[in-house]
Amino acid sequence: MSRPLVVVKLGSSSVTRSDGSVHAELLSAIAQQIVDLRAAGTDVVLVSSGAIAAGWAAIGQGAERPRDASVLQAVSAIGQHRLVTSWQEAFDRHEIHVGQVLLAPYDFIHREQYLFARSTLDHLLALGAVPIVNENDATADEEIRFGDNDRLAALVAHLLGASSLVLLTDLAGLFTADPRQDKNATLIEEVAEIDGALEALASGPGSELGSGGMASKLAAARMATWSGVSVTIAEAKLPEVIAGALRGEAVGTRFLARESTLPARKLWIAFALPAKGVVSIDEGAARALERAGSSLLGVGVSALSGSFVSGEAVEIRGPSGEILAKGLSTASSEEIAAALAAELSVLGTLVHRDDLVVLAGFSH
Repeated sequence: MSRPLVVVKLGSSSVTRSDGSVHAELLSAIAQQIVDLRAAGTDVVLVSSGAIAAGWAAIGQGAERPRDASVLQAVSAIGQHRLVTSWQEAFDRHEIHVGQVLLAPYDFIHREQYLFARSTLDHLLALGAVPIVNENDATADEEIRFGDNDRLAALVAHLLGASSLVLLTDLAGLFTADPRQDKNATLIEEVAEIDGALEALASGPGSELGSGGMASKLAAARMATWSGVSVTIAEAKLPEVIAGALRGEAVGTRFLARESTLPARKLWIAFALPAKGVVSIDEGAARALERAGSSLLGVGVSALSGSFVSGEAVEIRGPSGEILAKGLSTASSEEIAAALAAELSVLGTLVHRDDLVVLAGFSH
């Protein structure tokens, strides 16, 4: 029988200090928690941000952090090995090895790469090592990337069949307002369903060091819970925070896992790929999507907005403007617009059901 598995993600604001240097004491504390969990029978995969921050701390000489994406990619190449070396030093006193795994979106979109990634992580765990996962920032394509490690952690949790995902940050969890600005803000301890009101609470910016704030963590929580993984957002500095989250203690904000789940590729389409346009459909097409699980046919399209090419993601909205689904279009916005203008239905299948995720009515 396989051991239970938890994915733990640490953001840049936790892994590094305000000057960008690696926070060795915190890494040591997290390493101790992971060692204790392993001894108790739970495997841990660690998703760690901080490569860009560590790289710029090493070479920036106190200058303002650059904004150019290509420069940041080079900086991450300098910082990544420093980050992993710091993690290895944290585990050295426990005589445990770490293994660096850099992932890209293609590792989750393409089945063969997906299996390779899972095999590598499984073998690292079997060898007794702690996998240290990060996005491959040095060569990431700006057009298709995770954008932050919260989403990456959610996909890794799905990839490995984890029971829990713990997102560690510099805040105690999700609050009713920004606690740094509103003294009356209170912690939300449990979330059964992520809705629009909750997303509005998390729409503020993240820390200066990281690439994502609470909004990205909420998006990751949605991804993970839709794949059957419970999620906790908690403060990284809290003693025994990981074990507390796994025991269901009130250590942060806990998100309950859904019973209905999605495969990894559809998780990526639904929550990670940005929608380039909106396709509105009529009542008949809406019923076919929701009740029959059909592909979206061009004949059901009533309106169009946005500009996109074949293969890009689009939102699919019903007659009342509600979001029904999201998927990859087989035609460009120009081709669809031309067909609509000519009142033609020659497009055939516009979004194949294998590339389509129904978001309305996905029951808990």
